[in-house]
Amino acid sequence: MNNYTFNFNGKTYELSLDKFDYLLNDEENEVTGIEREDILTLLNESPEVDFNLEYYSIPCEVCLAGKEEKKRYFNFLEYHFTIFTKENEYVMSSISKEFEDTSFTELQSLGTIDNSFIVIIMVCESCGTYSIEINQCDI
Repeated sequence: MNNYTFNFNGKTYELSLDKFDYLLNDEENEVTGIEREDILTLLNESPEVDFNLEYYSIPCEVCLAGKEEKKRYFNFLEYHFTIFTKENEYVMSSISKEFEDTSFTELQSLGTIDNSFIVIIMVCESCGTYSIEINQCDI
């Protein structure tokens, strides 16, 4: 089982299967060859992961923290990175070790990759439930 643990403001969060809500893959250009476990492995292998506090207009669907108090914004922790594909098959990510000495432009000109997607990991600050979204982006 693959988990990822990090600390934010003195609280430990563990991204594990029991805290996982959903993975939303790009609807028009679904990326193959990458799943929740692969994303957690990438996080574990990268020393550069840094979650930041973000504010959403809707509460966590699991714990609904702040909804009863009628808050206008809800706290989530967020981290994002880019993945690169060839014919919508995952090749590597911007936080992969093999990406350190290259660039998107170089890989594209070599024909190694042909597209890029942003991976967004959102964690509820209250209950630690997390979701992952993969969306096509332009670099």
